[in-house]
Amino acid sequence: MTEKQKKIIITSGAGLAVLIAAGVIIFFIFGGKNSDEGIKNSESDLTMIDASADTTADARRANTLKLAQSYMDAEAYDRALDLLDRILIENPDDKEALEMQQQILRRDRRSEADALMEAQRRLLEEQRRDIASSNQRRMTEETRTAADEEAARAKAAADAEAARKKAQDDELAKASRELQEKMRKVNDMIADGKARLAANDLEAADRIFAEARKEIPAGEDRYESQKLADMAEAYYDYSSRNPNTAGAKEASSKALALANDAIQKDPSQALPHYTLGKIARDSNQNDRAITAFREAARLDPNNFIYAHDLGRSLFVARRYQEARDSFQNAVKINPNFEPAWYNLGGTLRLMNRPDDALAAYRQATAVKDDYVVAHREIGRLLAAKGDAKGALSAFTRVLQLNPNDYNTLCEIGAVHSYAGNFKEAENFFARAVQIDPANPQTNYNMAVVKMELKKHTEAIAFAKSAVDSSPTNAVYMYTLGLVCEASGGVDQAISAYKTAASIDARYLRPRINLGTIYLSNNNFNEAIYYLNEAYAVEPSNFEVNNNLGAVYAKQENWSYSIVHYERALAARHNDPTVQFNLARAYAGAGELEKAMTSYLSLLRLAPDNWDAMFELGMTCVTLGRSVDAKRYLQDLLSRNPNYSGKSEAERILRSL
Repeated sequence: MTEKQKKIIITSGAGLAVLIAAGVIIFFIFGGKNSDEGIKNSESDLTMIDASADTTADARRANTLKLAQSYMDAEAYDRALDLLDRILIENPDDKEALEMQQQILRRDRRSEADALMEAQRRLLEEQRRDIASSNQRRMTEETRTAADEEAARAKAAADAEAARKKAQDDELAKASRELQEKMRKVNDMIADGKARLAANDLEAADRIFAEARKEIPAGEDRYESQKLADMAEAYYDYSSRNPNTAGAKEASSKALALANDAIQKDPSQALPHYTLGKIARDSNQNDRAITAFREAARLDPNNFIYAHDLGRSLFVARRYQEARDSFQNAVKINPNFEPAWYNLGGTLRLMNRPDDALAAYRQATAVKDDYVVAHREIGRLLAAKGDAKGALSAFTRVLQLNPNDYNTLCEIGAVHSYAGNFKEAENFFARAVQIDPANPQTNYNMAVVKMELKKHTEAIAFAKSAVDSSPTNAVYMYTLGLVCEASGGVDQAISAYKTAASIDARYLRPRINLGTIYLSNNNFNEAIYYLNEAYAVEPSNFEVNNNLGAVYAKQENWSYSIVHYERALAARHNDPTVQFNLARAYAGAGELEKAMTSYLSLLRLAPDNWDAMFELGMTCVTLGRSVDAKRYLQDLLSRNPNYSGKSEAERILRSL
């Protein structure tokens, strides 16, 4: 990568991003933005609140609630919850804090894009939009993963149903013959009703279930609870198969009522609690879902589906440690249920335990070797650890399973870019472009790679495609400027940089590059204008201060030059070039003692900087330190007899 910090950005449909800058730093970012300025101001307010010795406990509480509200409005949910936790630690019954906490959790559940299940749903939605807009864009592996997980869950549910039926048959065998006949009749009717629901005949199922309820033997509360739970689950299955229909809403209401009736008859039955949990989850009532799933898991501790779904709801609530425990319980009960391993990996990842997450994802692939997204997560984690070889191996496995997986083609291209294998990166990005020719991120990535390969004409074409698809993206516009500048199109570069700067008032890169271009053409006013804009955004930035120091030095405005070179040196302490420039600025300003100190500091960093040694000798001459001047100049000539300024150095030595 160059000093202009080119980046490769890869995003999937869910907003997942891979950033590679100045080497490879890989981040996975899921959606959501906070108001940084608002957060900074709020943090200052919090400091004042905490620092005031005269603030009463009630005032602190009120101010903390107000600050939490401002964080919530800015969608900075973690910060808001941290503040509310302080209040609730002191008073766990604080109703206002509890209510705000629940509001945040409900709101955050929808906005927290890094929730595993939410992320999967968004991926699928994005894919549907992509497919609708482009016939060439194929379904990626998330669709198959969702189908695979549903198949695994269906099999697990069937196994659980078989176990439940066997237990009920065992109970039935203990009843009297007359009671057995009545129960078998009810069982047959319920089986018939389920079959009607499976055929989407809701009206017939309603009629049969109503008759079945009438036939349930009186006084058999446990049996009645089981049958009501069966009917509730059947209605729930129907509603989930037929979403967004009037029949689905009706069936869900019936499932809710029957599950509650089942619990009234016998609270020890796990299934109706589980059904209530699913209904609550689908209605975004996550707290209720957690309560119901937890009770189902307590009543049937050997059911891994209950433990798994409890973990999912806890994850959505950002109760990651509890979610981890539930997923671990699920895989302990059934080590062959790969979705639990996968979701355990995601939970551990958010708990900042990447090695444990990696182990969980590997367990998922051990159970299901063709588990595409688990292989991809392994690749991402290994890439983040800097293990390019391992990441490439994992991503290659994904492509073996799905050769046209768009996201993985992009990510494997990114890893190759990190490793400096730009030709290989070009090949993978080219395959991605074939799948989605208009995707701005892919065109942007290809532009960066083409520039590294010195294919400037091609790089410009891809950069323009990225800009055409996303004209308000400042990074894409900046990159267009970058490739134009690299190809010699300075005027086009200036235009693109100015547009990028106008799109994003806080974007440093185009302003720095504009300053550099104008500086190289001695257009100092324009250079200062753009560099000062960058300075206003980030006063401690190394490049900004170094370039401002250079502009002011060109103007012989030594006091300003010194200020900015000192700031640049503070940002990068051991940079010999800045130290040299600062020494010259001191000398230009007549601050010779400081100049001498800077030259000496530079020579400790770069003992063979002959110009610095010569100028140090000259500075000593001006200061009247003839002995020091003679020593430095003689040392220079003895160590570098072919120094370009040899004759001048010898002339000065003769005069000493």
